[in-house]
Amino acid sequence: MSKNKYFNRDLSWLSFNERVLQEAEDRRNSINERLKFLAIFSSNLDEFFRVRVSKLREFKKLQKMSDVKVYEKPKKIIKQIQKRVDQLQIRFGKTFRDQLMTKLNEENVFLIDYKGFTKEQQKFSTQVYISEIHKHIKVYDLNQLDNFDFIKDKSLFFFVNTEQAPLIISIPTDSCKRFVDFPVLEDDMICITYIDEIIRDNVKMILPEANPDDLFSIKITRDGELYYDEEEAKLIENLKNSLEERKLGKPTRVLYDNSMPRSDLYVLRGVMNLKKSDVMPGGRYHNFSDFFQFPEIQTRLGSDTKPQLVHPIEQAESLFEYIQQKDALLSFPYQQYKPVIRLLEEASVNPDVTHIYITLYRVSKDSSVANGLLKCLKNGKQVTVFVEAKARFDEENNLEWGERLEHHGATVLYSMPDIKVHSKILLIQSVNTSVAYIGTGNFNEKSAKIYTDFALITANEEFTSDLKQVFNFLLDRTKTPELKQIWMSPFTTRQQLYHNIDKEIEIAKNGGQGMLMFKMNSLEDRAMIDKLYEAASQGVEIKLIVRGICCLNPDYSKANGNIKVISIVGKYLEHSRVYAFGHHGENGIYMGSADCMTRNLDKRVEVITPIYDKDCKETLLNCLSLQWNDNSKARIIDAKQTNKYQKTDGDLINAQEDFKTYLEEKS
Repeated sequence: MSKNKYFNRDLSWLSFNERVLQEAEDRRNSINERLKFLAIFSSNLDEFFRVRVSKLREFKKLQKMSDVKVYEKPKKIIKQIQKRVDQLQIRFGKTFRDQLMTKLNEENVFLIDYKGFTKEQQKFSTQVYISEIHKHIKVYDLNQLDNFDFIKDKSLFFFVNTEQAPLIISIPTDSCKRFVDFPVLEDDMICITYIDEIIRDNVKMILPEANPDDLFSIKITRDGELYYDEEEAKLIENLKNSLEERKLGKPTRVLYDNSMPRSDLYVLRGVMNLKKSDVMPGGRYHNFSDFFQFPEIQTRLGSDTKPQLVHPIEQAESLFEYIQQKDALLSFPYQQYKPVIRLLEEASVNPDVTHIYITLYRVSKDSSVANGLLKCLKNGKQVTVFVEAKARFDEENNLEWGERLEHHGATVLYSMPDIKVHSKILLIQSVNTSVAYIGTGNFNEKSAKIYTDFALITANEEFTSDLKQVFNFLLDRTKTPELKQIWMSPFTTRQQLYHNIDKEIEIAKNGGQGMLMFKMNSLEDRAMIDKLYEAASQGVEIKLIVRGICCLNPDYSKANGNIKVISIVGKYLEHSRVYAFGHHGENGIYMGSADCMTRNLDKRVEVITPIYDKDCKETLLNCLSLQWNDNSKARIIDAKQTNKYQKTDGDLINAQEDFKTYLEEKS
């Protein structure tokens, strides 16, 4: 048993990103999938440094200036983060170089550097450089600069220490493709190179005295947090100003090519005024998230995407008539997103529909959902949209859609001070039967192809009445919602979770089998963790499926061995939140947008709904059962945080693949 009551959230997140890296290392996955997971790992790490590490550093400064008490010292955590990231980066490099490059070569695909160019390829390289790249290249003398505001977040440069001065040369990936295809050779060999290597090969056209081998790539990750006054009257204006300032956020990490000589690194740190803790070693190339654009992913190596299933609701002549008879539970990405779009299209032409209410947290740039709302407006329907402008890294896109919808006549509400609206809800109000939509994922048809989410569509009058209460609160925060069925943060979610956990405790105390089975993205709230420890200490069996951050230690002594935690990282990003009470959910099963994090329980507007329909309930329980028994992609979360794969007797179970098979057979 372990004495540690809680895991550190940031180190736990790094453990999650290690699970992503494990998928890149997993030889059972296709080359496409493994390259994709390297890209995800890299993208995740960038955001981690932009947000979490920047917060830790700010908190470290705050701690020095005040007597603020903290659970753990930020300086200590930052050191542990750096050590862990270094270890993961080494594994990342080995996976890419020793495994995936070998696999690509076996497929007659070669990713080459400038030293491997043939004479014909050198000619082609020069042509590409002159025609496409040269006009975007910029060279900066570091001795002549007072600041480095021109370096955008995640932009790439070469550092070269010439006799005259230390310089940096831009690698213009924002203007040019990261990868360049060479003409196919007679033996069907496909050769690809980075734009980085094209620049190295032609560097003498920029600096005649430079040697290609003296160019070392660097990347700066900047603070991605927004700092602004949440004064209600000027919130959106302040937010827009802060978006401009974020582009120049403080550096949180400078990644450099680890083959750079120490003398050059010392010069780089000196001219850019960097501390030792600001710089981290990396490989020859940075921004592996660019591998989402790798040319061969969708061509020679084929696509791993299989057709999405059709939900029975799509066979109905009218979705509204179908929902009046029976609830529908959509399961993304296994099933198509079309019913959501069709729901809005039917609402736009249904003469009985009077008003559409919706919350938008993250929508795509060419959003079919937002365009569906525009169609409703065009046909004379009233539309009220709550746009969460504070959705991190989607702020600009959300504001643009808000302004566009408002321009076409929608009533648009924006972020409230000190609280985010994270719920994924839609209410179509009709003179006859209203329709409610409550989901675990965003109204985003693109992410619905890669995120696993559930969405309930129902005409249950208590549900539609409750959602109207939620929207009334968004319209007027002085109106406290009076809810009959759904849970809503920050008002009732925490209390309802506690209440239902207490009922399982009572069952266990009275000699019965109390049980909890929760599936979520993150478990961080310490009060909730303490409640789970209390339940476990009283004999309640607790099964947790936590994709990402898990601050609960299942090996903590007071858990009495009654808590087990697994995490599934697979082809799709597990994103749904489901809470089941009692064996097989006999005491209630709920789903919605809230994780067990303090922000989701107390500082956001979240909606969680009970599931009553027999078929919908069966689908959720089947998903939970498959995931709990997964012996292909499930890892065990324990005190050692080693991410060991779960092993079970019997047939191989891959929960994501088997759940799709279940849905296929059911339909």
